[in-house]
Amino acid sequence: MTATYTFDVFTTLDGFGAHVGDWGGYWGKQGPELLAHRLALYGEEQRMVFGASTYRAHAQMLASSAEWADVRDPWVTRMRELPATVVSSTLHGPLDWPDATVVRGDAVDIIARLKEESEVPLRSHGSLSLNRALMAAGLVDRVQVTLFPVITGRTGADPIFRGGADFDLELIESRTLDGHTQELTYRPSPHPAG
Repeated sequence: MTATYTFDVFTTLDGFGAHVGDWGGYWGKQGPELLAHRLALYGEEQRMVFGASTYRAHAQMLASSAEWADVRDPWVTRMRELPATVVSSTLHGPLDWPDATVVRGDAVDIIARLKEESEVPLRSHGSLSLNRALMAAGLVDRVQVTLFPVITGRTGADPIFRGGADFDLELIESRTLDGHTQELTYRPSPHPAG
């Protein structure tokens, strides 16, 4: 049996995964239900998967933040405590992450092998280009989108699915958190070429 792989991503309504400017963490919209739910998600036994750029961004953000800052929410602290695989041809260990391993090679081959060998589910928060490639290869079992109630037309950065393949999505779970943030979990399948 292969491990389930979840691509976990935060987004704005217009499809951006990040912003430039002064919106604050999570576009300033995180609330107690979201934070408790995220902590419960990351409280489960699992292995994180990151590409090099996302690993660098997470490590830099956590290293430069104060303990009380938005980026040090309990679920983020828990994410950092989970074992992680970082797919990279440029990073060298040891990494500034308690239980992270750098793996070199083709990401599709690495994750296919990891899915076969892992005894726990796999989760990737961010790592957009890595996850677009894994989706195209059919290795992503779930896409978990947390949709924040903002439009970042001028300040949006990192379009989540730009350049990716076409997919049909089967909604398998949905919830509203704090009365305004949607979490939508889909099972992706490639859309047949017309």
